[in-house]
Amino acid sequence: MPQITEEMDLQVAAESKAELELARMRHSCAHVMAQAVLEMFPGAKLGIGPAIADGFYYDFDLPRPLTPEDLATIERRMAEIKEAAYPFVRSVVSRQEARQIFEDQPYKLELIDEFPEGEVISTYTHDSFVDLCRGPHVEDTSKIGVFKLLKIAGAYWRGDERRPQLQRIYGTSFPTREELERYLHRLEEAERRDHRRLGRELELFHFDQTAPGMPYWLPKGLKILNTLLAFWREEHERRGYQEIAAPLINDKSLWETSGHWEHYRENMFVIPVEEHLTYGVKPMNCPNAMVVYNLKKRSYRDLPLRLSDCDILHRYERSGTLHGLLRVRKFQQDDAHIFVTEDQIEEEFDRILEIANLFYGIFGLKYTLRLGTRPESYLGDPETWNKAEDALKRILDKHAGPGNYLLGEGEGAFYGPKIDILMEDAIGRSWQTGTIQLDFQLPRRFDCTYTDRDGSEKTPVVIHRVIYGSLERFIGILIEHFAGAFPVWLAPVQAVVIPIADRHLPYAQQVVERLQSAGLRAELDAGDERMQAKIRNAQIQKIPYMLVVGDKEAASDNVAVRLRTNENLGPMPLDDFTAMARQVVETKSLALTTG
Repeated sequence: MPQITEEMDLQVAAESKAELELARMRHSCAHVMAQAVLEMFPGAKLGIGPAIADGFYYDFDLPRPLTPEDLATIERRMAEIKEAAYPFVRSVVSRQEARQIFEDQPYKLELIDEFPEGEVISTYTHDSFVDLCRGPHVEDTSKIGVFKLLKIAGAYWRGDERRPQLQRIYGTSFPTREELERYLHRLEEAERRDHRRLGRELELFHFDQTAPGMPYWLPKGLKILNTLLAFWREEHERRGYQEIAAPLINDKSLWETSGHWEHYRENMFVIPVEEHLTYGVKPMNCPNAMVVYNLKKRSYRDLPLRLSDCDILHRYERSGTLHGLLRVRKFQQDDAHIFVTEDQIEEEFDRILEIANLFYGIFGLKYTLRLGTRPESYLGDPETWNKAEDALKRILDKHAGPGNYLLGEGEGAFYGPKIDILMEDAIGRSWQTGTIQLDFQLPRRFDCTYTDRDGSEKTPVVIHRVIYGSLERFIGILIEHFAGAFPVWLAPVQAVVIPIADRHLPYAQQVVERLQSAGLRAELDAGDERMQAKIRNAQIQKIPYMLVVGDKEAASDNVAVRLRTNENLGPMPLDDFTAMARQVVETKSLALTTG
């Protein structure tokens, strides 16, 4: 469910009656929490307190940092307010009355001053607490559900790092205790799988304060990224894609032509070089694909022309929105821009969705599709947009079935509607990864043409598509989906050889070399720790195979095979293990063995 702000009606944001009721309950719970905080800190300045997916939050400007003990105190007061069953009362007030009510609340005054002339301004009151709010709310405070305050975080006022940083309290509420307990269990599991913690423990990536939102790939993490890219390149070359690479920065004239300067500039890193020379660091690959298309005269025989690239992109995301690999400023994207005639659109979408099935199927990932329609700020005319949206609806009806896909009103790109791929992970969370966008606008802006069968010059349609999406985001999702235990083909270290004693080091080294010669990523643990400690270390690092070697193994050319799952396969001829591991890797199996 989308975030519901206090500047919008819950009915608009909620996607069903059940979600509306849940959002009402949580929004009301946020008000009860705000009352408890205001009583605890009478001089507190209130920000906003919306319902969000899975809960609610409220932002406060407070005289001191909150502590976990404070949350327990606030919860106890909330329970008292709930038990009192104070009714929620809506009032419509004038702008002047609103300013009087909130004269000591500067953040509320800012919101009041921004209301358009003639707009209805309403407040909600329960007990002694009054808040600026459109609502709706539950009948009284006894109906705020079974609640739990979850965490404290910092948040800039209105997401702007130039504004004051407030303290945000996150919480949730559910109709029943059982539902709350299930949710808290999911949170515990999500914490266990948190890619930021696992990324540190598994030595995959690093974020430095000198480059917020721009990850350093460490050797093991880069191995994962490069393995994903190698697979991507192999499958796309097989399907007729031609890979290109383009500059990292372009003169702003390119971005003016594409429309990014008008519609996307606030998300770009801009580099003023001289008085009349300004560059933009590319946030998307699309304009450069248009440049490559226009390098030669094209015929209908050249179409579909599938240009792919994996260039690094930069987008300016506010610091408060950055979140490990899942929300970054610098990322690599598996892009493709496919130039087609109008009658080739459906067949090309079939091909793209076939690739999506292949890629997500390998990871055992289920996904749903969502149609994103015309946003508020867009290029082109409504007629062309309607034509493009109708084409995507036909494609979705064919692949998912009528009504079996989601509709994201206003969530298309500024140049065309799109199909988003929403992937479900191991604990049921939904993530947007791939996207397929239909674009009638950009090729027109760049004067892209082809000669048709009748000799006339026509404008191609462009399909923008990514499968992984951001490689950083995709890897972050995979880390959490697999809890760091990657499939063997993707694991940065596939096998570790553990000698029982120093005298077994020569044979252990020989085993490593033979595995590496067979194309497996193997390492030797020649440390001073005891064998059991080495096995434990390998399990913590989630290495698929631990190969223990001692006198018997050295004498018989065997390895004693243990799996990261703690299963002991016992002694096995090295050649047999190598054949098994190679088959697991080559088939990209999710299993550790072929049995």
